[in-house]
Amino acid sequence: MSLVVVFDYGSGNLHSVVKALETSGASVTVSSQRQQAIDADGLVVPGVGAFSACMDQLRSAGGDDIIRTRVNNQAPLLGICVGHQVLFSTGVEHGTTCPGVGVYPGVVEKLPTSRLPHMGWNEVSGDLHSTFFPDTHRYYFVHSYGALSNEDIPDNALGLWCHHGGVPFLAAVEYGPVLSTQFHPEKSGEAGLDLLRTWVKSLEKS
Repeated sequence: MSLVVVFDYGSGNLHSVVKALETSGASVTVSSQRQQAIDADGLVVPGVGAFSACMDQLRSAGGDDIIRTRVNNQAPLLGICVGHQVLFSTGVEHGTTCPGVGVYPGVVEKLPTSRLPHMGWNEVSGDLHSTFFPDTHRYYFVHSYGALSNEDIPDNALGLWCHHGGVPFLAAVEYGPVLSTQFHPEKSGEAGLDLLRTWVKSLEKS
């Protein structure tokens, strides 16, 4: 059974993430310890709230360095919601620009639509080249910010797309050992559990 650490840096509903991962077949530990987070088969970085506040908490816990170390080591990582957003180089909220972790080169910004927040179920387009999203499914979103362009991710990354208010945004990114989702798989019913099962299963091959 793969060991997954859910990184506890003071942001996110950890209970629902832990329960969903356990249901998906993982042995789960909640920890903020550097070595546990680095050594785990998989690391999950959740997050809710403002980009800058999450980055402050993440840095205080040493999470930014842990994420970069795992990416450099080709060790699997799953970012969820703001845990997805902080992987980008920059977040812009309320006129304030905040540096992110920089795994992806792009910018997280306010969705250019009056229909905010984007909250509820929405369709993520599948891609035949995707490991985790070969088919189109509906997932649960709660956010007002996102990455809006394929230029926001590395050339060798795969972006999966969703639309809200006529605006396309990156709903998920696959980049080597990194998978990140703007939506909440732990709140997305059977489709979310299927995604987590596939991710947990992939840890056995890492």
